[in-house]
Amino acid sequence: MPLMKLFHATMQSPSSKPSHACKRQRVSQHGPVRQFFGALTAVLLTLIGVATQPASAGEQVDLELVLAVDASGSVDNAEYRLQLSGIASALRDPAVLRAITSGPHRRIALNVLIWAEARRPKDETGWFILADEAEVDRVAGIIAAMPRNQVGGTGIGDGVAHAIRSIDENTILSDRRIVDVSGDGRETPPRQYSTILSEARSMAIARNVTLNGLAILNEDKELDDYYRSRLAVGDGNFVEVAADYNDFARAMRRKLLREIDPDPIVGLR
Repeated sequence: MPLMKLFHATMQSPSSKPSHACKRQRVSQHGPVRQFFGALTAVLLTLIGVATQPASAGEQVDLELVLAVDASGSVDNAEYRLQLSGIASALRDPAVLRAITSGPHRRIALNVLIWAEARRPKDETGWFILADEAEVDRVAGIIAAMPRNQVGGTGIGDGVAHAIRSIDENTILSDRRIVDVSGDGRETPPRQYSTILSEARSMAIARNVTLNGLAILNEDKELDDYYRSRLAVGDGNFVEVAADYNDFARAMRRKLLREIDPDPIVGLR
């Protein structure tokens, strides 16, 4: 269950290997005490109404969207939180809520994935179906509270490959599939074999997955050009820009409108 995976992760230190899987729950390796308190946290949050239901098998939606968030060494804890709170704020925006329910099926599927060092297990919420304001609000709360377990290099390709596999492995049905990568740096060379960005991009092309980027320009003022030439691919692909982390929520709102609504009414660059 995605919520259980998420709150088991809160019991881990950044140096620990987090438990994760797209559709398969792995057994925690951190001992019965951490398992007990992780499960207890999830139960308590369920009782107070924080929990929500994951996607159902075979459910038809208008869009499958993975928000792949950078938590590499260039991102400090405050900046990490600004990304998650920015996503939560953007999802709750009335215009984004209208876009979510504007398609033929009046719903989308969402998974938030946190990436950093290549080859390090990724953290993710698992897939949720967003179809009304109450569900969006609950999922936004889960996203905003995601703990940070990722550290190290900027393994964009490995993060994108994992995001694409999460789409391949779910049982949701959709004609549109998008991976949305946000970050503030270029891919760093992996220290051991892993999927690099060019390979992940080819993987997206082969699977008809669109890759979009949200380039945060606080450190690299030309990162948007890098994202356009090395990352973005697929039908209607684009790169959004945030001047810095304080600008992230605005940029994410605009980006979600462009991704969710095939014909968004927003000014384009």
